[in-house]
Amino acid sequence: VLFCCFCGVLSSIVAQADDKNIDEGGYFTNPIINSGADPWVIQFNGDYYYCFSTGEEIGVRKSKKLQDIGKGELKMVYKPPPNQPYSKELWAPELHHIHNMWYIYFAADDGNNNHHRMYVIEYYSPQGVYTFKGKIAPKTDKWAIDGTVLQTVKSELFFIWSGWEGDVNYRQDLYIAKMSNPWTIAGDRVKISTPQFDWEKRSSPFVIGGINEGPEVFSRGGKVFVVYSASGSWGDDYCLGWIENEDGNVMNPGSWKKKGPVFTKAATAFGPGHASFTKSPDQKEDWIVYHACIRSGGGWAGRSVRIQKFNVGIDHAPMFGSPVKCNEPI
Repeated sequence: VLFCCFCGVLSSIVAQADDKNIDEGGYFTNPIINSGADPWVIQFNGDYYYCFSTGEEIGVRKSKKLQDIGKGELKMVYKPPPNQPYSKELWAPELHHIHNMWYIYFAADDGNNNHHRMYVIEYYSPQGVYTFKGKIAPKTDKWAIDGTVLQTVKSELFFIWSGWEGDVNYRQDLYIAKMSNPWTIAGDRVKISTPQFDWEKRSSPFVIGGINEGPEVFSRGGKVFVVYSASGSWGDDYCLGWIENEDGNVMNPGSWKKKGPVFTKAATAFGPGHASFTKSPDQKEDWIVYHACIRSGGGWAGRSVRIQKFNVGIDHAPMFGSPVKCNEPI
């Protein structure tokens, strides 16, 4: 996520949802949060937890209903100390429950985007004052953002993120590395996706070589998909694609097969991307949480948070369909 203008959405990310999007019949409409980006939602023990950043601080909201995540009980859980390599530009935090503890993974720097790296904090419950565990990086320590965790059926942990191959902002690829514990990478990184197609390369003028970012894991029926965002997050053509692992060997680049785009712009939903996935309260429905702009050319400042139900095919692949229009009852 190349957020040179991330500060444009800081105040809005913590803004509450507008009650006007809930009608008397119990239906709601998108957007559920009028301004926000990179939404991460996790469901636990009947509650939804929405993890977000103000750019300087990380917060977690708790709600019973998915459509209420923007106005749930708020707890600001972490603010880094000043004058550290991770004190500024906190981006795209993700809240994960691993080994009966809670971890938040986030990208941060010292005010210079070229120095962005991934960091992790820990607490024993979703909302509380988290403890800094450290930087999470492979041996090849390069620019890194949008980290997420893959937990396999064998209880193995793998870290997946978006990064640069070298030290120049030319292209963003997806990398994976095995973890020895929730805060440590064991070994080096392996590239599993790079921008290949036109729909992944609409990212000029900031990133000439294309963008793969915002990786999120979707697992079903023994299959593992990494759904990611492609092209520039500031443009209308930001979209979702995925790579599917075909044999269980997640560290082998040849074991991943790409498909896309699988979720693209529509009326009142321009630049849809950076999604997370959750379930309905009864666990029977799959829901995607994502951001998009109401108007073409909305850029970073125009993003709002939306949700909608999606189906899963007989091949266990997600079927997202098209973004639901704003103000259309859901």
